[in-house]
Amino acid sequence: MSKPFSHTPPGVPEPRPGRVARRHVFYVPGYDPEARSRYRLLFVRELTRYAKVFGQAKREIGRAELAPLLGSDPHGEPLVQAWRVTGHPETQGAETTYEVLLWDDIVGRDFARSKVASSGLLLAGTADTLVRGLFVAFYRLHWKYGNVILYPFVMLLMLAVAAGAVAYAVHAALGEGGTLGLDLPALVTVPAGLVVGLALLAAMEAALNRIFFWQLLNDWVFNWQHGQGWRPDYERRLDAFADHALARMATLHEEETPPDEILIVGHSSGALTAVETAARMIARAPGLGTGDGPNLGLVTLGSGLPLVALQPRAQRLRAEIASLVKSRNLVWVDYGAPQDWMNFPGFNPATELDLALAPDAVVANPIIRSARFREIISPETYKRVRFRPFRMHFQFLMSNDLPGEYDFFDMTLGPRRLLDRVLDADREEHARERAEAPHD
Repeated sequence: MSKPFSHTPPGVPEPRPGRVARRHVFYVPGYDPEARSRYRLLFVRELTRYAKVFGQAKREIGRAELAPLLGSDPHGEPLVQAWRVTGHPETQGAETTYEVLLWDDIVGRDFARSKVASSGLLLAGTADTLVRGLFVAFYRLHWKYGNVILYPFVMLLMLAVAAGAVAYAVHAALGEGGTLGLDLPALVTVPAGLVVGLALLAAMEAALNRIFFWQLLNDWVFNWQHGQGWRPDYERRLDAFADHALARMATLHEEETPPDEILIVGHSSGALTAVETAARMIARAPGLGTGDGPNLGLVTLGSGLPLVALQPRAQRLRAEIASLVKSRNLVWVDYGAPQDWMNFPGFNPATELDLALAPDAVVANPIIRSARFREIISPETYKRVRFRPFRMHFQFLMSNDLPGEYDFFDMTLGPRRLLDRVLDADREEHARERAEAPHD
């Protein structure tokens, strides 16, 4: 068994006693134009599979309800999708309310942008990143993600070359001395060639969507724009998410049996959104997560945080990360996986970002752990999905095939607090190491 990366900062608080009977989860999806349909279906399907794999009774999942964010126009666009999962006496599983915070409308507007404009933004972002040397940094952090980042740029160049070659072939065939013997003037052959070349690109649209070309292109453009400070629409949504979560927590506090734990969970690009939302929540309510109230946890899964945080102009983001690194209001656990093509496993923002921390600052976050995909996916499944980047990336949200430290459904629906899960796993790992160590 290979030893995975692992880091526990010195300022981690002492765990609280007692199990979680009620939990509230704010889940932030990644850069996905179909988030409001995808994640509910994925959750239901995978939880059903989880019960079968581990021989548990099926848990009851309530109907999904769409509503506007609290504090926004009550008749505005529904940006919260919520459902409830009943407790589970068999495993002492917690009753959990699950709220998906949606920003797929912002993503949808990016996808509605003209293909020419998106391609131009990709070229500009790639050039800027190359000039600043960030591609080297990305490759050093995780070569697989470096390849994913370059993929849309390389594909765009290949498409341009292919369209140009077709356009030239049409021009040559129709023009003077061409194979068709039409001897048409350049005023006719050049436009005709361009039309055929563009028609070729249009005919490839479905194929390009199947290989996630536009998805990855727009995702990369968004991250570059965000790092440049050019996404006020997204910044407004972050503020709205923070206001909504605080308002929801206030209503939960007034309930007869408030939750024992509140988790902010983000996957992929949504991991960064979860970080920014949590930082703004604590900035607005400095007492959050302290005292006798519920535990506050932040969980980032398959994060691409360096894509934005390493950009020189992302000062506000780095300041927000610095506030969380020092904060004892919450426990931040980051799960990565070397097998995942679209994350930076083991990246430690406290040491690998310029956060301008004071020399005597006590670092409390994040706790960094490996999801150990090789241990929780069956060998048969692993062989099938190892070269399917999106499928591997979504394993963070799917049922395990085998028991393991990383377990999405036990983390969000189980009886243990987030910090307890991590510390229990540490104790089990140390016990295994002692048992396997040679004895005199």
